Amino acid sequence: MPTVLVVNSGSSSFKYQLIDVETERTLASGLVERIGDATGAAEHRAMTYEDTNSGEADETEDDATDTDATPIEERWIIERAIPDHTAGFRVMLDAFAEHGPSLEEHAPIAVGHRVVHGGKRFFEPTVVTDLVKINIEDISELAPLHNPANLQGITAAQAAFPDVPHVAVFDTAFHQTIPAAAYTYAIDAELAAKHRVRRYGFHGTSHKFVSEAAAAYLDRPLGELKQIVFHLGNGASVCAVDGGRSVDTSMGMTPLEGLVMGTRSGDIDPAVLFHLHRKAGLGFDELDTLLNRRSGLLGLSGTGDMRDVSDAASNCDEAAQLALDVTVHRLRHYLGAYLAVLGGLDVVVFTAGVGENAPQIRAGAVQGLEGLGIVLDEERNAERVRGIRVISTDDSPVTVLVVPTNEELEIARQTVAALA
Repeated sequence: MPTVLVVNSGSSSFKYQLIDVETERTLASGLVERIGDATGAAEHRAMTYEDTNSGEADETEDDATDTDATPIEERWIIERAIPDHTAGFRVMLDAFAEHGPSLEEHAPIAVGHRVVHGGKRFFEPTVVTDLVKINIEDISELAPLHNPANLQGITAAQAAFPDVPHVAVFDTAFHQTIPAAAYTYAIDAELAAKHRVRRYGFHGTSHKFVSEAAAAYLDRPLGELKQIVFHLGNGASVCAVDGGRSVDTSMGMTPLEGLVMGTRSGDIDPAVLFHLHRKAGLGFDELDTLLNRRSGLLGLSGTGDMRDVSDAASNCDEAAQLALDVTVHRLRHYLGAYLAVLGGLDVVVFTAGVGENAPQIRAGAVQGLEGLGIVLDEERNAERVRGIRVISTDDSPVTVLVVPTNEELEIARQTVAALA
């Protein structure tokens, strides 16, 4: 069984999934964390599947989405010193050897790596070479918290798997189709070009996966659909997708711009920073920390977790209610803007942790928009069920969907495509 190992590396941790290329099932997944601490930790999960609709399921296309299979998971916790990412990959390999599945029986044909920022150089999945690594490092000034960590993971994975190709899949790549009018900031053109200042957009693998999954679920050609996709998690973004191509997105040069997020402010008047510098004495690093780590839901309500904010609001906490109201207002703002950008709308999609599990946020985002053709079914929206589902009424001109995202599977698919 050929597989792809998908790696998402951070500065002190990395996540991994082993995905069967043919069935697109996850065979194993895990997290290696606290790299560099006195005691590191790893969690390894091995998956087996029990078909629920007969042996014929293995021959159906739907089986690739696990529609007819029940996953059975076994989990192990490992604690030991993990001084660096190379040691972390040894821990991962030991976990596969001891707990399975066997990497000999399920040998990876490639390793796919999530890389956050590809600048304007990388617009498709790219086989990693020494030159590619140099370019990823050069672009790190645009994503100093992410790209260096992604590069660490690539280097460690190459040492662990030296005989297979490694492929970089970039969060920004899906948005390379955005027109200049949408990605250009209205500042001095020479200064912007010199310092690579423009909108790049993020969550591209998720927006691509979800928009394609929505078209497949509706059995409609992707090229004919105008979609607005809300990726709502601790980080959040919205994307206008026209015929399968990104034409606008809310995140900008960095993941700070756009929607209200767990700890990030999203859109804000830049002059606020000048004001806080002059009046409150905040320096550049303090302003960076304020907008990225102390704003959003956390800044408004005291917690960055949407579940806690919703619970507090239901108990009449005014600050929490305001945080929800500001969040929903921003969602509606972008929905209307992107409807205009697209010149029409066929599908609205909600995905990621909040998008998939917060019916009140979904309802607030589309409330009162029946005049725009968006008619929500309250009962469908309130249901807690797995998988893709329609939450609009049957007669709604615009279909509203909840589509679980799977960025790891999208990285695996793009990795295979790059090899081809």
